Amino acid sequence: MQSFLNLRYFGPRVLVEDNSVKSHSTALTNARIGYAVDRDTRVSLDVFNLFNRRATDSDYYYASRLRGEATAVEDVHYHPVEPRTFRMTVTHNF
Repeated sequence: MQSFLNLRYFGPRVLVEDNSVKSHSTALTNARIGYAVDRDTRVSLDVFNLFNRRATDSDYYYASRLRGEATAVEDVHYHPVEPRTFRMTVTHNF
C-alpha cells in the first residue's frame, strides 16, 4: 500500500513589471492511494483538488474589450482550477 498527500502553494504573483498588480495566492491539495496487486500490477486512485477549492491556476493582466464597450479595459483575467477530480489507474508491466 502506498499513499501520499501533496500540497501545492503559490504565493501572490506579480502581474505587471512595476509590481502594481498581483494575483491572489493559491493552495491546492492532491492525494493518491495505491496498492500493488502483484509484482507486475498496481492500482492507484488520485484525487485532484481534494478540498474542492475555488481558486485560479493562472492569472494575466491585460486590456480587453467586450462587445458594446467603447474602449478596452485593463483587468486581471484568469483560468480557474479544475474542480475535485478522481482518476483511477491500473498499471501492468509485461
